[in-house]
Amino acid sequence: MNFEYKHLLPASFSSSSKVWIYQSSRLFTMGEALHIEDILQHFTENWKSHGASVKGFATLFFGQFIILMADETEATVGGCSTDSSVRVIKEIEKLFNVSMFDRQSLAFIIKDKVQVLPLAQLQYAAENRFIDADTLYFNNLVSTKEELENNWLIPVKSSWLNKRLHFNAIT
Repeated sequence: MNFEYKHLLPASFSSSSKVWIYQSSRLFTMGEALHIEDILQHFTENWKSHGASVKGFATLFFGQFIILMADETEATVGGCSTDSSVRVIKEIEKLFNVSMFDRQSLAFIIKDKVQVLPLAQLQYAAENRFIDADTLYFNNLVSTKEELENNWLIPVKSSWLNKRLHFNAIT
């Protein structure tokens, strides 16, 4: 699978644009992905904050991550407009019977595929060499376009997980 994504982000958006990442508990089917893209396009075309249009972008990456972005150089995203974005994600959850808010499940690239592991099983995965310090991790905590471009897909050793995990030496 090709994990290049930066060229898919809107070039016209400020590097300080707000970003929200929602990770699905499973890979969406092609039909589901097309339906989700329609939902996201409709949402961003009609996204408002205090009556002003939000310069928004939303898409599904790698069949499993919804990226939502708001460029606040034109209109600030307030609480109500953020709530409306959460509502659309919850609608997707119900429609496709997935979890989009589980922060205890972490995603990695393993054998050229997105693999989701429960936080509670990470040390086991490290000890059994399922993941190592160089395994690419989806850092869904990024909050700006710049961070998305530079710090979303990073090696475990460059993430907060590095302090939590102990890797067996290769013998």
